Amino acid sequence: MRDIDQTNFKFNFDKNYKQEDFFVSKSNKEIFELLNCWPKWERNCLNISGEKFSGKTHLINIFLKKFGGIKFDASSLIDEDLNEIKSNKNIVIENLDIEINENLIFTIMNIIDQENKFLIISSLKPIVELKFKLNDLQSRSKNFLLHNINKPDDELIYALILKNLSDRQISIEKKLINYTINRISRSYSKIFEFIYKIDEISLKKN
Repeated sequence: MRDIDQTNFKFNFDKNYKQEDFFVSKSNKEIFELLNCWPKWERNCLNISGEKFSGKTHLINIFLKKFGGIKFDASSLIDEDLNEIKSNKNIVIENLDIEINENLIFTIMNIIDQENKFLIISSLKPIVELKFKLNDLQSRSKNFLLHNINKPDDELIYALILKNLSDRQISIEKKLINYTINRISRSYSKIFEFIYKIDEISLKKN
């Protein structure tokens, strides 16, 4: 089976990011509820971590639609973005890793503190596990609320397979989904790799 990260999807069924399309389970309930109780957070900075396809972007887009704000990808942030950051209450930075402008990220964190804004950063690993070169940034990362999206439970796997195949107008018997759940790896990437493969087989048959 091909690596999903190297595959271009033919469809964009997962780009709506509507709240009604987000399935809440034990794996993501805690972070879903925290985002929905904004601004009643213990701290102004939140880190959402989790593997690829775990729903981080979906959650963030639900949050932004509900509460407003602005979103950036960590790799494309530039100094000129600071003006937009200063004019928004909620700032989201997605896909944070160590290949970033550390001084700029640290400046943004200072703005968040000084102007009582809110910052959400998404990453594959918890931010405290990233090894930054800038000591001040490393220290500041310890001030985040940390929420990791857990590996999918059976209920979530079932919902993801059923929803994504239905979006692709592919019918599958429940017993086959249950068979898959009992054998598939507890990995979001493997789940979507399976969905893509079924989609690919279906297209070849049509």
